[in-house]
Order: sequence, then structure tokens, then C-alpha cells
Amino acid sequence: MSSLKNRYQEILKELEENIKDEKERNFVIEKFQELSIVFMDIIDRLTYITDIRVKEVEDKQKEIEEKISTVQNAVNGIENDIYEDGETYEFEIVCPYCNHEFVTDINSDVNTEVECPECHNIIELDWNGEEECEGECSCCDHGCEDAQNADYKEDKKQEKQEKDQQSNLEDEDEDM
Repeated sequence: MSSLKNRYQEILKELEENIKDEKERNFVIEKFQELSIVFMDIIDRLTYITDIRVKEVEDKQKEIEEKISTVQNAVNGIENDIYEDGETYEFEIVCPYCNHEFVTDINSDVNTEVECPECHNIIELDWNGEEECEGECSCCDHGCEDAQNADYKEDKKQEKQEKDQQSNLEDEDEDM
């Protein structure tokens, strides 16, 4: 700002030195000062408008930051729900050695084996895949339970047919 003021003073001095007619010189200096005031007024208005726009942008930025913070908190909550660290879960386990059924707290990050409280054998936990099924379980995705149900229904159907045949034979014996 200081250099602008110095330059302004230099221009006024040059006008005074180069215009010899005092009336004309005063007129030119006066008009030069008016023109300077008009320019300063325009600069002030532009600065004011710019300040207002900057303030609006800052306010919008604060709103956006608050919304982002709200969304981030929600995402963090979801992450904590999904990826709970250190949480233990209760599992029902059937010991493959003694068939004792028991419930135990297991943390999948820490526990890789559990001791059976009945026979004290160590049961290795496999978190990476399913065991091979022998077709006799109701807990896997292999459809064993459906197969068992189908076998059960077939057995019941066969039993009924046998009873019906037996009943028919008895009825025939009575008729004779």
C-alpha cells in the first residue's frame, strides 16, 4: 500500500511541475483526485462483495464439515459393529472325543483350540473352512438334513405300507 501512495504522490508532483497554468493544473489535479476516489470506491465495493462471498463459502464449508463428521461417526459406528475387536462369542461345541456338549466363550482372533471340560482333550478350532461332512449332520450347507428328512419320510412310508399289508393279511385270515 505504501508503494501505491508513493506513486500517487509522484503523479501529483509531475502534474504540478508540467502544467504551468495554475487554473488548469488545479483542475487536472482535482479531476485526478476524483478519479482516484471513484477507483477506491470500486475497490472497496469489490472487497466488500468478495468478503461476503468468502464468508458464505466458509459457512457452507462448516456445514459440509459437520455433515461429513456426522457421516463419519455413523460409518465408525457401523465399522465397530461389524469388526468388533476383542469381543467374545458363546459357541456350543460337541467334543469329537467323548460327545460331551458344552458352551464356551471364544474369540476367533485368540482361540485356536479349546479343552473339553469332560475328557480334557484339546479340540482344535478351524475358522477357515467347513469340515468334511459325512452326510449325517443337520448343521452344514451340504443338504444333509434334507437328505435325512427324505430318508425319514421314506422309512415312514415303508412302515405304513408294511402295516397296511399286515392289516390286509390279518383281515384275509379272519375272513377265512
